[in-house]
Amino acid sequence: MAYKTVLTVVTDEGLVPSTIDHAAALASDWDAHLEVLCFGVDRTQTGYYYAGANAMILQETLDRANADASRLTAAARTALERTSARWSVEEGVAQLVDIGRHVAGRARFADVVVLPQPYGEGRGVELEPVVEGALFDGQTPVLVVPDGATPVARPARVVVAWNESSEALRAVRAALPLLQAADQVHVVVIDPPQHGANRSDPGGMLSQYLSRHGVAAEIDVLSKTMPRVSDVLNRHARDVDAQMIVMGAYGHSRFREAILGGATRHMLEQAAVPVFLAH
Repeated sequence: MAYKTVLTVVTDEGLVPSTIDHAAALASDWDAHLEVLCFGVDRTQTGYYYAGANAMILQETLDRANADASRLTAAARTALERTSARWSVEEGVAQLVDIGRHVAGRARFADVVVLPQPYGEGRGVELEPVVEGALFDGQTPVLVVPDGATPVARPARVVVAWNESSEALRAVRAALPLLQAADQVHVVVIDPPQHGANRSDPGGMLSQYLSRHGVAAEIDVLSKTMPRVSDVLNRHARDVDAQMIVMGAYGHSRFREAILGGATRHMLEQAAVPVFLAH
């Protein structure tokens, strides 16, 4: 398996350089094609707009979104021209309530989606549904890159968050090319169950699976000495100087406004290195 189609979505001009740099590094190193979607976001919600809104106001918001899309496209092309990757750029407009569906439709035909950190100061509300659209509806692994992280197409040291869940296993399988290229892979098990088939050898079956794919993994069994699992993972990633974290993404009911589960959300809020997610 190799990554041959890399997708990224840009909705914020300020995040274009860092996102494009990471996506282009991955595409160039893996000889993949980079697809860039530039979305101007129409933030009106027909049916919920204030009373008396007329077609002129709605057209104005649409014109603004089109102008944003054109500006994002120009910024993306400028950033891409500095790279050695093969790339293509498309621009469009999406309503805030519908942007996840548009992203999912394209993510389904990509091997990995590279996106900026959806949480933090100055982040637009559209970034979370973009991540969710790729992960949940697109069923495609997502590499979330925080601000300030150095683009690394083949991280030398990787931390894998392992809790025996289907999501964690799918993340491992989707990240296999990166794990095979790494020098060190740390499989982190936090507070393993005291009862069950794997209580005496936590992470053992995964280690065997990885070894047959040429991945030499170490099993790090940790105690939850901090309030959140994500805090323990981030601290351990710093301790081993990891360049990437691989983990399963967990979702709650879609009746909730926030779909991403607590552990996933906290990780994306605090991570200092790219996080490779799959659901």
